Amino acid sequence: MTVMDVGPSILLPSLVMAAGAGVSGGLALTREPGPRRARAVFAVHRPDERPSAGAWARTRAHLDDRREWLCVPVAVLFAVLGESVIPLSAGAVAVPLVRRWIRRRASRRGRERAAAAVTALCGALVGELRAGREPGQALLAVGRGGGALGAAETAVLAAARFGGDVPGALRKASGLSGREGLAGVAACWRVAVDGGAGLATGLARLEHAMRAERRGREELRAQLAGAWSTVVVLALLPVVGLGLGAALGADPLEVLLHSPGGLVCLVTGSLLEGAGLFWATRIVRAGEGM
Repeated sequence: MTVMDVGPSILLPSLVMAAGAGVSGGLALTREPGPRRARAVFAVHRPDERPSAGAWARTRAHLDDRREWLCVPVAVLFAVLGESVIPLSAGAVAVPLVRRWIRRRASRRGRERAAAAVTALCGALVGELRAGREPGQALLAVGRGGGALGAAETAVLAAARFGGDVPGALRKASGLSGREGLAGVAACWRVAVDGGAGLATGLARLEHAMRAERRGREELRAQLAGAWSTVVVLALLPVVGLGLGAALGADPLEVLLHSPGGLVCLVTGSLLEGAGLFWATRIVRAGEGM
């Protein structure tokens, strides 16, 4: 049997599954910061390298910010294969949902980066204080450009430079997302100024506590990796079912999109799939929040 002997009802859904797997793998690689960081650190500029690399990086960043629109070509492809407008409607509904998921994921990563920056700030402050610098000078030396102070960087550094209320400025900065640890820095600063306690000792203990909390979150996330794998398998089961049906010689898209019973199964299955994903995700999120 050649490829031409295989009907489009079998070949085209198989091609759709292959394309979907390729797109998913590509998105996973573009989202993963490890390969990008490794390429940035170990990059070797070849003589024949074109100056358009910066334009390509900007284009890729532009596409990364709009990954939710990949639902549209997938919906169009399924609409063409199934000769129905139902996949187009599903794609239109999926775009805002995927956008919301991507933004929540980006927000969570931003909070984690901000928390890591606050921890690094505490360590740098401890080093500067133990080297003999005054607290205000130490904060001016390490607080600029690290991302730990966020939008409040100017106010905090101005207070440190001109003898203002540094603990108050740090406490206001702790209200920013992911920078709750700055409240501890403000408390240590206040105690050191009012009571004469060692600021370096308090910041060192605060840094140790934040690093321990971060390690605990990472260990818990590693333990929940199996649960997340289950959620991913649950999400891919309908696509696998379509592929198996096409491989057995059936036409699942024709049945689902052009028959009353298929439409009932499609709506019911979609609702159950959505409920199952929501339930499983809530369970795993609750475990991460412990």
